[in-house]
Amino acid sequence: MGKRSRRRGGEDLPSIPDAEYTLALADGGSIQLRCVMSLKTREQYAKAASGLHDRPGAAREDAWQRSVEFLFERLVNGWTVAGVEYREQKELLMRFRVASSEERAAVRTAMREHLAEWFPDMEAP
Repeated sequence: MGKRSRRRGGEDLPSIPDAEYTLALADGGSIQLRCVMSLKTREQYAKAASGLHDRPGAAREDAWQRSVEFLFERLVNGWTVAGVEYREQKELLMRFRVASSEERAAVRTAMREHLAEWFPDMEAP
């Protein structure tokens, strides 16, 4: 077996189906969020959300934006907007970056609900 096909030092995460949330948008839409997150990812999120490792003079708002995008990258497994389905990680992130403020707020609300239900020990942005 090649080195790339082996998992090194990773946790054996359980296989749990994604949770789907309907977004409160005029054109509807839904988002699918993973229900499993590794301990390492949780630690990285806490570091990103704290803003402690930012350059001097960085705004707290910058840390908040990074923490939202970090969670989006790690949790979102699919997003349907106005009947268009996004599944690939790269296209999901690109779509999030061009989302309207209303869409971003709906996604953040869904992620907050999801964290409260599945990851109550994590602080939501």
